[in-house]
Amino acid sequence: MRRNRSFFSVIVCLVFCLSINKIKAQYPVVKERIMNLPNFDKRPVHYGYFLGTNQYDFKFEYITNYYKELMYKDIEVIQKNGFNVGLIGDLRINTYFNLRFEPGLYYNQRELVYPEFPEFTRESDRFREVKSTYIHLPLYIKINTKRINNFRPFLLTGISTDFNLSSNEKNSDDNASNVFRTTSQNLNYELGLGFEFYLYYFKFSPSLRSIFSFQNELIPDASPDSPWTGNIVNMFSRGISLIITFE
Repeated sequence: MRRNRSFFSVIVCLVFCLSINKIKAQYPVVKERIMNLPNFDKRPVHYGYFLGTNQYDFKFEYITNYYKELMYKDIEVIQKNGFNVGLIGDLRINTYFNLRFEPGLYYNQRELVYPEFPEFTRESDRFREVKSTYIHLPLYIKINTKRINNFRPFLLTGISTDFNLSSNEKNSDDNASNVFRTTSQNLNYELGLGFEFYLYYFKFSPSLRSIFSFQNELIPDASPDSPWTGNIVNMFSRGISLIITFE
């Protein structure tokens, strides 16, 4: 048994040493790898397009006695996958900073599940579907790291405004008629992390973006005692998007 262990240890050491030598032998090759699109980032302006998917949530702020006196639970939000598509305009500031405008169309859907309020007479009253079709207009500062061969990480930060084509803001019907209304325009703060891959013909970049609305989106029902909106003071969107860009 000891001989077997010793033999196994010798084999492991040999494999480890051979692996180290192989990595060292390959290192110059990796370091001298041919760079694709070497002058791409020197362009003052360039364009592209993006595709993506998203999930949106709501953050609710309730009236003061919602928890302590009324003893109600939070409104549950069931998030569903949406999609994004749009264009890219990029202005180079210097090696490490770019200004980007990415107008796009964002579609998403959320389902609200209310607690069992005594005002509800039917089970269906507890459920409301919120569909949103946003014309999304963000302005970003893109913060780049130093390019490593054909790879470069980056950060995004900026603000955006949304025009919701499905808001029902001007609809005279409300939740009494099964119509949940939101504002037609929102303001957001955004933060993202991504990676650029320089291919032979174009630059490919996946990124993860977070969206934080700082504007109340709720349009109250006509009745101030509405069980759907009467307990809510503010309602903000929270979203996350996976974006793939082609430039």
